[in-house]
Amino acid sequence: MADDDPRPLTLRDVSEASGVSEMTVSRVLRNRGDVSEATRKKVLEAAKELGYVPNKIAGALASQRVNLVAVIIPSMRNMVFPEVMAGISSVLEDTELQPVVGVTDYEPEKEERVLYEMLSWRPSGVIIAGIEHTEASKAMLKASGIPVVEIMDTDGTPIDTAVGISHRRAGREMATAILKAGYQKIGFLGTKMPLDFRARKRFEGFTEALAKGGVEVMAQEFYSGGSALAKGAEMTKEILEREPELDFIYYSNDMIGAGGLLYLHEQGCNIPGDIGLAGFNGIELLQGLPRKLATMDAMRSEIGRKAAEIIWARVENGDAAPEKIIEFSPKISYGDTLRR
Repeated sequence: MADDDPRPLTLRDVSEASGVSEMTVSRVLRNRGDVSEATRKKVLEAAKELGYVPNKIAGALASQRVNLVAVIIPSMRNMVFPEVMAGISSVLEDTELQPVVGVTDYEPEKEERVLYEMLSWRPSGVIIAGIEHTEASKAMLKASGIPVVEIMDTDGTPIDTAVGISHRRAGREMATAILKAGYQKIGFLGTKMPLDFRARKRFEGFTEALAKGGVEVMAQEFYSGGSALAKGAEMTKEILEREPELDFIYYSNDMIGAGGLLYLHEQGCNIPGDIGLAGFNGIELLQGLPRKLATMDAMRSEIGRKAAEIIWARVENGDAAPEKIIEFSPKISYGDTLRR
């Protein structure tokens, strides 16, 4: 089957790829009947490579789509993604479509499992966070035969359509603003860095722009756990104990940035005179801090709305030609922690 063939995969495709009968394929995928282990392995490998997902809709509905949109995100604990969901829901509530959420915890293998389960119910579309996926997830999305919108990131090649911002550009713009303000001894603190591709891209853009200005990151720390005020305070204390000469700290997100701000405020530090701070995400809940943290809005609600609009337009008109990449351009909010 050609990669650009838009039709959904069938048992016959798996049968031809594995060299066994459609009946045997059905038995393997339903985990029914007496099938040898060698045959079972052959069928499962062929199905995974093709991206085939069994259809869980029974009887007369088997050839139809249900009015569900699969929304797959990394976390509901992070305040970022509920805002994305709010944007999606604000559009879909006026249509016949309903969003159904799956959470991956930033784990690519879990994303595979969530995607497999959600696609088996034959949704009308998929909205999924990020552009990086496992080969199995990419195969399932390509073979789904439905609109797919990858959100939050435009630094890469989308499967169908991408809606988001360039995180490398966001990192570069923040670095440029920091250098323009006169800061030279810069540190970076990040959470979820091994798995959060978007935070990693911001860091790459950030260090790239600093290097063009003749500056290197003096100290950095990557934490594999989640974001929290207490963790931000702890990481800030530790990095300044190692490098007390730092005059600026860039955080991968506002939550740990806010923790750092509270710690430095308690220490009586001169912000932004002696040390400046900046985060990312533009979280409104943090506006009550002693000082307003410099940040950049990730345009979460706008991204959610646009993604839902694309899905609905494609459901209504299957012949509509999708835009490949829709990129928003967030602006820096200087707040009270970044000199102008």
